[in-house]
Amino acid sequence: MSRIVHVNGALLPEDQATVSVFDRGFLMADGVYEVVSVLGGKLLDFQGHMTRLARSLGELGIANPHDEATWLELHRQLVAENALEDGMVYLQVTRGNPGDRDFAFPPKELPPTVVMFTQSKPGLADNPAAHTGWKVCTLPDIRWHRRDIKTVQLLYPSMAKMEAKARGCDDAWLVEDGFVTEGTSNNAYIVTGGAIVTRALSHDILHGITRAAVLRLAREAQMTVEERNFTVAEAQAADEAFITSASAFVMPVVEIDGATLGDGTPGKLARRLREIYLEESRKTAV
Repeated sequence: MSRIVHVNGALLPEDQATVSVFDRGFLMADGVYEVVSVLGGKLLDFQGHMTRLARSLGELGIANPHDEATWLELHRQLVAENALEDGMVYLQVTRGNPGDRDFAFPPKELPPTVVMFTQSKPGLADNPAAHTGWKVCTLPDIRWHRRDIKTVQLLYPSMAKMEAKARGCDDAWLVEDGFVTEGTSNNAYIVTGGAIVTRALSHDILHGITRAAVLRLAREAQMTVEERNFTVAEAQAADEAFITSASAFVMPVVEIDGATLGDGTPGKLARRLREIYLEESRKTAV
């Protein structure tokens, strides 16, 4: 059965949904996106995603087409229309269709383009990889320097992920000036000396919604958190490592550039954080 998707206020079968060839999201990657995970038909960390969406739009000078209540209604509508139990709701807002191609921004009153769709992922919280852990390799971080804006310009992260797969890894950690920034689509962490270490928020990394929730829960559980830079060598010598993202939640990392962490199995702290996060997220899901 065809999915029902949202395009500029209309609900349509996916094979009937269209966007103009002049849309700036298509021509210029001039837009932002969010992905909200769904477990048991409910939305996880919804308010955090909407807060970040508003920030990203504001940084690019794109008008937010909806308030939070309307966004929530639209998300719930798509979940219901597609009978989604476990998976994600993807939303994208672009600067719109000015009717032609031009580097100059169109007038501010131009309506933005809004696209939303669901992705069904049965058993999303029971990913077998959580029991074995990921292998990551490192690659140079050559992205633009406003990584805190969740834009749709994802070519290099996609290329880096494919390079990682070609090397027999599950993902890549990106490195700049000798320090790990983040994964291709996730935030990166190590555990050393009993402390969780992750890069501090700045323009250099995405301000992860799952990151914020996990660090809050870690502190509430009396775990030590250090927000600072770390090198690849420090990561390879760490007791354990993990990543966080909206779709992977907390995913242990067991190997970095061929160096095995600990005994090569998911670390105790990462496993516990995954349990805590999923338990809390289910409780607070909307």
